[in-house]
Amino acid sequence: MTLKNNLKDKAAIVGIGETAYSRESGRSELDMAVEAADKAITDAGLSSSDIDGIVKFTADATPQGELAACLGIPYLRYYGELGPLGGAACGLVIQAAMAVSSGMANNVIVFRSVNGRSGARYGSGVVTTRRGQGTSAFTEPYGLLVPGQSSAMRARRHMHDFGTKLEHFGGVALAFRKHACLNPKAIMYGRPITMDDYLNSKVFFDPLRIFDCALEADGANAFIISAADNSFNSSERPVFIMGAAQALPAGLGDRGGNWEDNGASRLAPELFASAGVTADDIDVVGFYDHFSPVIITKLEDYGFCKRGEGGPFVGEGRIELGGQIPVNTSGGHLSEAYLQGMNQIIEVVRQLRHQSYAQVEDAELGLVDSGDGSGALILRR
Repeated sequence: MTLKNNLKDKAAIVGIGETAYSRESGRSELDMAVEAADKAITDAGLSSSDIDGIVKFTADATPQGELAACLGIPYLRYYGELGPLGGAACGLVIQAAMAVSSGMANNVIVFRSVNGRSGARYGSGVVTTRRGQGTSAFTEPYGLLVPGQSSAMRARRHMHDFGTKLEHFGGVALAFRKHACLNPKAIMYGRPITMDDYLNSKVFFDPLRIFDCALEADGANAFIISAADNSFNSSERPVFIMGAAQALPAGLGDRGGNWEDNGASRLAPELFASAGVTADDIDVVGFYDHFSPVIITKLEDYGFCKRGEGGPFVGEGRIELGGQIPVNTSGGHLSEAYLQGMNQIIEVVRQLRHQSYAQVEDAELGLVDSGDGSGALILRR
């Protein structure tokens, strides 16, 4: 069934804020959330009294009411949250955009604050809270506990089906490290790596090396979503939400060999249709890169190259700054910080404001996604 998406250009990101990224913040998650949100409010040229909505990750420990109280927000007309963890960032922007475009709120904060390195770590291998319920009953008893394991299996399957090489995964890691070395905010700023470094690095889940894995970090991000009609009052140039889509395939789609049975490949047609553009129109991309092989499959899913050609596409340098379609120009989760998709949105906003440390010349349109493609946005100047 085809649905008509009516969100095009009805909402905008008018303010962005972030804390420093580190491996040990020494701060509470609430404290970091307040800093990021306050910076976003200031960036938008608003005051706390202008904010009447807050949405958050279900996994975030900071309640909306506590953040509102610390910011001096009188009361909230709208509040909400969304999971799953990695797929929530774009979905929260969509939720906030629906709120402001429908009149439920005027200005909504979207935030994420987490001590993801010094606190609870997502790749620790602890059995999930589902404890073998549902589809987990088919995986956890056999030791399949963390996302890196399923990502490794899909990477190996891509190698088997299409001849993808370790050097192609390494090409992703090297490209994002190059971008991070241009970004003083990145944890890996000033720490370049070579292909030999990559190939000789520690193997976590074969074939994944340490440089294929997201950089667990402490930090917070926030942005302000306003209705398009109100966005021109912001102090910075608004970035409009031109297209949006979500998809959550049922069952074990992320662990199978059907390359069309994943969120990105399912939502891509709706995403581009909602914006009225194609992959050829996109100038810069922010992909959720919890592991480097997912970049190769997403390039295929969103139509930047054909199925099976993602490896050579990366190998030819096409995702680097100056290439055909620059991806994760801040360094992404692999080399800037792992903030569950939020910092990719901030970077694409900066690109479209022409304020990035690794600026893509004349960038007008950007694509950003979350998780394995469970949510995505097309943003425009």
